[in-house]
Amino acid sequence: MESTRPFKVGVTIHPQQCTLQELRDAWRRADELGVDSIWFWDHFFPLYGNPNGNHFECWSLLAAAAVDTRAPQIGPMVTCIGYRNPDLLASIAATVDQLSGGRLVLGLGAGWFQRDYDEYGYVFGEARDRVRTLREALPRIKSRIGRLRPGPAGPMPILIAGGGEKVMLRLVAEHAQMWNTLGSVDQFIRKSAVVDEWCARLGRDAREIERTANVGNLSAAEIEEWRKAGLQHFVFRIAHPFNTRDLERVLKIRDS
Repeated sequence: MESTRPFKVGVTIHPQQCTLQELRDAWRRADELGVDSIWFWDHFFPLYGNPNGNHFECWSLLAAAAVDTRAPQIGPMVTCIGYRNPDLLASIAATVDQLSGGRLVLGLGAGWFQRDYDEYGYVFGEARDRVRTLREALPRIKSRIGRLRPGPAGPMPILIAGGGEKVMLRLVAEHAQMWNTLGSVDQFIRKSAVVDEWCARLGRDAREIERTANVGNLSAAEIEEWRKAGLQHFVFRIAHPFNTRDLERVLKIRDS
């Protein structure tokens, strides 16, 4: 059944500088609060704070959260295409989707955090190289998903995160059911219009692509501004010690 809520509220839980039990408590709390989606980023080292502090792997967490939550959607925000063979990634994602009962979103991105690449033996290269890797991987992922047995349990939409207007947003128009971005409202409006333009050029209905964005702490007025700009799915962030006060406030606005 389609949600009657005016917008969706998701949360990316930063899997760093904490214990696993603290992280599990955080996703359970978010789930109990009634978020529409729960996400983890896909990195191997902390992005801030102690560079050698605790950090947990994305897909292992997703497998655990898949059986430990009931939120309508879970997923990586986003998985770096360069870290896993595309066919293997499709198999991992389908298995997690089975564990979740069909709630997984396959979030994909080109990657940017050089330390992950260097320490794990991947070739970092230039940004254009990483984008090309994503472009080449997408058809492989979709083909492998179609051949897996049993395959995903649900629709397993593809989310692509990025803002490059010549390549990344074209990939969104070609392959994605959801698009994620960063930046200001004005930047979102411009990039969303480019997605629409690519859809028109490729003969796709732009309304098929759900618009999502990673946002900071917003007031009710700011939320309304984003909604008028066309944002459908707000993705907030919480980090250790995983205080959910601001998240709870936004959920009350959603439900009011």
